[in-house]
Amino acid sequence: MQGWVAASRSRRKARKSPQVRSMKNPMYEVASLLLEKLLLLANLKLCSVGPGAAKEEEKHANYYDTTYFKRGDLLEVHRTLFVHFGIYLGDNRVAHLMPDILPAFTDDQRQIQQVVTNKRLILGVLARMASIRVDVVEDFAYGGSILVNHMDEAFPNKALCDEEVARRAEKLVGATAYSLLWNNCEHFVTYCRYGSAVSFQTDKFCETVKMIIRDQRSVLASALLGLASIVCLGLAPSTTLPTIIIPFFLWMAG
Repeated sequence: MQGWVAASRSRRKARKSPQVRSMKNPMYEVASLLLEKLLLLANLKLCSVGPGAAKEEEKHANYYDTTYFKRGDLLEVHRTLFVHFGIYLGDNRVAHLMPDILPAFTDDQRQIQQVVTNKRLILGVLARMASIRVDVVEDFAYGGSILVNHMDEAFPNKALCDEEVARRAEKLVGATAYSLLWNNCEHFVTYCRYGSAVSFQTDKFCETVKMIIRDQRSVLASALLGLASIVCLGLAPSTTLPTIIIPFFLWMAG
């Protein structure tokens, strides 16, 4: 009987020991892992197509025929949520604007020039900091298909000469401020190639917001959400004022 009790206790300890070890892991490691798993702006992949897809993507990422590119070309790569832009400088080099927090902490160009991780990118967006950097085509494209000078047809201004475009891009290389809407990679390339900093992605987003504001159903939706918050959270200034003010401004703006 005593032997059976001792064996039972040993099994319980064996089951508990992994839990004790896991509780010793610091919380910042969990937060860091979650932050690394957040996919943003440039490095987003929502799903995988199969075991052969990864090999095909790696093969595609490691080879781009740069003989089709010339100095001063505007390169664009379609990502899941947005389009990333850069200026080709020749010799397999691309200048592009990337959100990056690292230049705020160090001037070591060897560290800064390393591929921007998801953590650096997300923190750069939140801190509104970026750098105009020069990378090889493979790092810029990140496995995506590249379009060359696709914006020339849509942009009202005529493109500058190729050498002038490249010189503008090279002069701007370094740390810079960042804004998701008002100073992003598209503003950088349009200034370099056409002389005007414009972002069609920003214009499209603003038009969408304008359509939502003008739609009178948004007034009703905001009012219903406000009433629901009052019912769930109770009658208080923090729930009552937004319920009145937000629908009022949407009504006036519409």
